Amino acid sequence: MKILVIRLGLLALVLASYWGAYQHGRSVERAESGLVSAQRDSGDRLAEVLGERGARAEEQRRATAQEEARAHAKEEHQVADVGAAAADAAGQRMRGDAANLAATVSCPGTDTAAVARGQAATRAAMVLSDLLARADARAGELAKAYDRARIAGEQCEREYDGLIKRSPSSG
Repeated sequence: MKILVIRLGLLALVLASYWGAYQHGRSVERAESGLVSAQRDSGDRLAEVLGERGARAEEQRRATAQEEARAHAKEEHQVADVGAAAADAAGQRMRGDAANLAATVSCPGTDTAAVARGQAATRAAMVLSDLLARADARAGELAKAYDRARIAGEQCEREYDGLIKRSPSSG
């Protein structure tokens, strides 16, 4: 009976040592698995942070590009306005000169036919002067509209280019 107790004791000791080795292996496996999972999670968090930084940088680059396009358009509007004012002044001088010329086209004299021709020429010069004034005013309006449309189109193009152009660091 003693041998049976010793054998059972040895068997219990062997089983206990196997159980301890098994538990140790499981705990090592869990620790390694936890380490791998922690490294993966850390990498995921790092990628997320870097992605957010990249997205913020890209958003800032786009906003800067849009602001630069708006500033450039404002400068172009100012230049166009100065040019339009100069053209308006020149047009006013030209219209004034044409009106003065039309007013001075008269033929003083005693010949009634010459006087009639002079009056007809004066009326024709006045009509042509008025036509020139209208054409010049309309040309000024069209030039201003063209400048506004051109500047707006160029601004839109610069803003679009700024939005689709990717910075070298973002790929």
